[in-house]
Amino acid sequence: MLKEFKEFAMRGNVVDLAVGVIIGGAFGKIVSSFIEDVITPLVLKPALEAANLTKIEELTIFGGVKYGMFLSAIINFIIVAFVLFLLIKGMNAAKKKEAPVPTIPKGPSQEELLTEIRDLLKK
Repeated sequence: MLKEFKEFAMRGNVVDLAVGVIIGGAFGKIVSSFIEDVITPLVLKPALEAANLTKIEELTIFGGVKYGMFLSAIINFIIVAFVLFLLIKGMNAAKKKEAPVPTIPKGPSQEELLTEIRDLLKK
């Protein structure tokens, strides 16, 4: 059983998935920091000051519904989706730039040549 688990865990797909999850978690922290430390102070600062707040997550409505956290999650999603879109678009462009392998056209087979010679001899 231990041998089977080792084989399962060491498959390429499992390792690739683990690396993707780790990188995704780190990327999520970068995006959160970008929103909290760059976008909120630069873009949303006037609106937050008007509401006497310092972070977008503090926005509430009806006394307790934290729609600011929802807005923050939406902004996070849009940024992550846009970056992934650019990444995939770049990968697709790189694939298109690869030169296709030229194929050598095949000539007629021996049987076709013999048939053609036979037909010429008949004429």
